[in-house]
Amino acid sequence: MALTEVKVPDIGDFSEVGVIELLVKPGDAIQVEQSLITVESDKASMEIPSTASGIVRELRVQLGDKVSKGSVVLLVETADSSENKAPAPTAPVQAAPASVAPAAVPAAPAPAATGRVEVRVPDIGDFKDVAVIELLVAVGDAVKAEQSLFTVESDKASMEIPSSASGVVKELRVKLGDKINAGDLVAVLEGEGEAAASPPAAAPAAAPAPVASAAAAPAAPAAASVPAHQPGGSVAGLPHASPSVRKFARELGVPLAEVKGTGPKGRITQEDVQGFTRAVMEGSVRTQAQAAKAPAGGSGVGLDLLPWPKVDFAKFGPVEAKALSRIKKISGTNLARNWVMIPHVTNNDEADITELEAFRVQTNKEAEKARSGVKVTMLAFVIKAVVAALRKFPEFNTSLDGDNLVYKRYYHIGFAADTPNGLVVPVLKDADQKGILAISQEMSELAAKARDGKLGIADMQGGCFSISSLGGIGGTHFTPIINAPEVAILGLSKSAMKPVWDGKAFVPRLMLPLSLSYDHRVIDGAAAARFNAYLGQVLADYRRILL
Repeated sequence: MALTEVKVPDIGDFSEVGVIELLVKPGDAIQVEQSLITVESDKASMEIPSTASGIVRELRVQLGDKVSKGSVVLLVETADSSENKAPAPTAPVQAAPASVAPAAVPAAPAPAATGRVEVRVPDIGDFKDVAVIELLVAVGDAVKAEQSLFTVESDKASMEIPSSASGVVKELRVKLGDKINAGDLVAVLEGEGEAAASPPAAAPAAAPAPVASAAAAPAAPAAASVPAHQPGGSVAGLPHASPSVRKFARELGVPLAEVKGTGPKGRITQEDVQGFTRAVMEGSVRTQAQAAKAPAGGSGVGLDLLPWPKVDFAKFGPVEAKALSRIKKISGTNLARNWVMIPHVTNNDEADITELEAFRVQTNKEAEKARSGVKVTMLAFVIKAVVAALRKFPEFNTSLDGDNLVYKRYYHIGFAADTPNGLVVPVLKDADQKGILAISQEMSELAAKARDGKLGIADMQGGCFSISSLGGIGGTHFTPIINAPEVAILGLSKSAMKPVWDGKAFVPRLMLPLSLSYDHRVIDGAAAARFNAYLGQVLADYRRILL
């Protein structure tokens, strides 16, 4: 084991660049070329890579420190210093492009008084095929020599490519996402008779090594013509974030310029990007693109809706505020998501349960005499009938998973339970393998646990299909909200005696309202009507469940 110093490689002619981000800490295991710190100049951000593999024992830099070539970044404990250390030339070549080199332009023709000037990519070191991630000018813009035209980025560095001359942009030969290399034609200017400023004499003199000469210092006018990076980004600069954070934001589709940084000097961190994404998903923040599409007065909230009204209710009369229960907070959020994201349609029908209700009453009388303690409810019969319907119409026992429809070969039925703290949905597992008495017994136990607040997570997971019963309260029909990721839910209202035509006369029959809400992405109207009709047939003549 040996302790090895990891130093800042050759980063061109820049010196005293600020440390703006620490990417590792003592105790971390690192690999050769892994990024250790992020440094930033006026025109470039770069991540300094490691020249050795091992365990970080000591950090020698802090946020805000200034570093140059040769500065010690950290001490790493290596298994064998000579084997793990990267070849000396490798690190300088990888880091050198971060210095932008706006003055190191290949010999370009000096513009005539009103001639066309070709602007090409200067020598950006050993990087090839770097991607264009930001355009800083447009056709018709007047630019000065050394003014930044666009930004490119590699895995470890981002840099702004400057103009080699002054003039008006007549053509842009690059677009976002293009890959460029040194010497590529990127723009055509209508020249103003002034060639780009030559590099100061100090730049070639300070470049005895080939790597250093590949990244000359930027000319002095650059600082005046292009603003330095400002916290949170600027019109002519990148957002205040490291290349890795910008790459992470692009992968998520996050407009980095709209993210508020919480790091030092307003720097955007990966946590900031994640927080912004969560806020957009929750609807508490909208992007500028969403705002542009929103109707006048809309707040966006992901759906271009008007903002929630803010009312001081106390000015109208006495009020009392009570916090929502934990269950209502959780279920409310889920219900709102499901209602918005699932295209609900509800099919309403009725089932004749005259004979089934008579059988249920008789069964309970017998159970009472036998003192079995089991009370059979109509919901138990409905659960068993639903299982039969799910078997006949398997698309109702599915869930959407991306572009796939997952068919389930088990039958776990959830039923809504009303508790003092709010609505919960216990799940009765393997209902297809249980009889009516077993289902009634288990439902009673689950409902008691729900009322006592003792339901576990496992008691409410794995459902295939849910039932919401208001039969003991009242109502005729309603629209139950689907319990995602299920694709349908059955609502039961209060049964009532109605006159029903039997072909010869109106006879009194006990009718149970059925309200079937379904996900129209998975189930069409005809299938829903067939499911409800079949369910009504089974409840009307329970012998069908044996078929």
